[in-house]
Amino acid sequence: MDRPTTHPTTAREIILEIVRNMREGLEPLHYTTLPPAIYHVYIHPDDMERLRGILPRIVDEARRALNAELDNLNRAGIAEKLKLARRSQPKIVVPEGGWQIRILENTDDGVEPGDIAIYSELALPAKDDLGAGSMTKRITTRRLAGVESSSQSYEKPVATPPATAAAPATPPAEGTLAVIEYEDNAGRKTYCMTKDEIVVGRGGRDYWTDIKLETLPDVSREHFRLRRDPASGKFFLKDLSRLGTTIDGEKVPSSVEYIEGDKRDRNLEAPVPPQSRIGLADVVFLEFRSTSHG
Repeated sequence: MDRPTTHPTTAREIILEIVRNMREGLEPLHYTTLPPAIYHVYIHPDDMERLRGILPRIVDEARRALNAELDNLNRAGIAEKLKLARRSQPKIVVPEGGWQIRILENTDDGVEPGDIAIYSELALPAKDDLGAGSMTKRITTRRLAGVESSSQSYEKPVATPPATAAAPATPPAEGTLAVIEYEDNAGRKTYCMTKDEIVVGRGGRDYWTDIKLETLPDVSREHFRLRRDPASGKFFLKDLSRLGTTIDGEKVPSSVEYIEGDKRDRNLEAPVPPQSRIGLADVVFLEFRSTSHG
């Protein structure tokens, strides 16, 4: 069934969706109510191109709209002013670090002009229970073809055990060419590379990945390819993403270009040192270690 015809998104619609996301993500504590502090807003590339020149103004007015909505939600009613009723919810407070808002292109399949997806988060304080740590609440709101939806999830960060001088790391299995360690929304993981080329990204329908990352859409579905040259044993990385890849903090030249809307691969590769840190859109970082000897 075809989707109904949609219209390009407007700056005001983006601001209203950010405010809606904030309302959906309110977390009442005992004395205060916390709103999400970080907002990743994704819009269609055509909408991004049209609005690019006023993005700073959109972000500024979105912050003002969030403050105004908090004032409105915190405003006491007549009964409260006359002390005839008690406030039902603790006061909502502005995040300590202010509102952090990023507006980005949505490169997912099936996205149409006018679609808006927002991923926001807030950190919840540590619980008093012994051994219970802080958690992150993630709020997702979408307006696709004019239909609004929302969802929430809670994630507890994976604790990194303290380094000790005890047992050495377990040696990789025979046939492992490289070991890649990383942490995404699903926790800490280790991947042993046993073939000469792998694909890394968020994956999805029509996008095969060897390392499938559960993270923000800042990371492309097919973010980069990692190749080992059998003759030399050296590794090379081809960046296929929208928001870039880094090796030890240095940006990798993009291998893709867009000509009249068509995506073309220029087949550019960057050498990867035997031990290095690979960053995907500054969101997820992979610790790469070669075990290959050419």
